[in-house]
Amino acid sequence: MQSPDFARRTAEGGCRHITVGKGYRLAQQGTAQSRTGQGSTVAELARFFPEATPVRIPVQLTRCSSKSESGRQGAQASPVVQSTARESSVVESTVIEFGTAREVLFACATPLEFADVLRLRTSDGSLDTEASVVAVQYHPGKTVVAARFAAAVPNWIVKS
Repeated sequence: MQSPDFARRTAEGGCRHITVGKGYRLAQQGTAQSRTGQGSTVAELARFFPEATPVRIPVQLTRCSSKSESGRQGAQASPVVQSTARESSVVESTVIEFGTAREVLFACATPLEFADVLRLRTSDGSLDTEASVVAVQYHPGKTVVAARFAAAVPNWIVKS
């Protein structure tokens, strides 16, 4: 219910004081940004995955191969080039922010590309699987990724 003072403030076009609760008054009206009002970039990508559920699962991310590396590793590539490419795989810690039964969504600092193959591992080993990048959004300083599991991962995400 609006107080009679509210009507007077509105008619005057200003705000002299605000009555809060049982007669407490604030001298000035203030505003602040909500932390929840600023959606994460991963949440923006999750809109394209209707079954995505918010999760917070810390993982070790390893890029096993990239699309550009796999193109160089054809039948004529030497074993030295192949071993060098494997040794230069990127390892990073990140957090899976959304998941479906078949996909994971997360942000990372590694510039990944569509079809890159990744290994995702939790510290306790409960999740240790390969996934292929199916969606990428580039933002300053980070890459937002959706990756699909290469094989079915039973019971990794449970919805109630």
